[in-house]
Amino acid sequence: MNAIIDKIAWIYVVDGKVLGARSKGKDTYYFPGGKREPGESDAETLIREIREELSVEILQETIAEFGTFEAPAHGKEEGVLVRMTCLTADFTGELAPASEIEELAWLTSEDQGRVSAVSGLIMDKLKEMKLIS
Repeated sequence: MNAIIDKIAWIYVVDGKVLGARSKGKDTYYFPGGKREPGESDAETLIREIREELSVEILQETIAEFGTFEAPAHGKEEGVLVRMTCLTADFTGELAPASEIEELAWLTSEDQGRVSAVSGLIMDKLKEMKLIS
């Protein structure tokens, strides 16, 4: 049986670019978010992770489902999959890297070589929907 890493990701698009984050010591960008804690809903995970990583407050009433994507997990052994439940939402506050995040970046489809496999699938979908350039 394949191991599945269950993650929640925030998809935030502005002016044809999607917000990406890079952790300290890593060279790959990913969409902000993370793993849920026991008993947490998708929305609760998103709110907690984004507060920890980006120092902003997600507005719960604006959270909407974008889609769920699966791909081999980046940097893990063969057969490990990541299942990324993607949500969109508005926020209040000033975006700033916090916790393990070293850098925020606004990514377009040209940055696909700099993201994980599952993020690449999400970028394909964003481009197909003409949300990113």
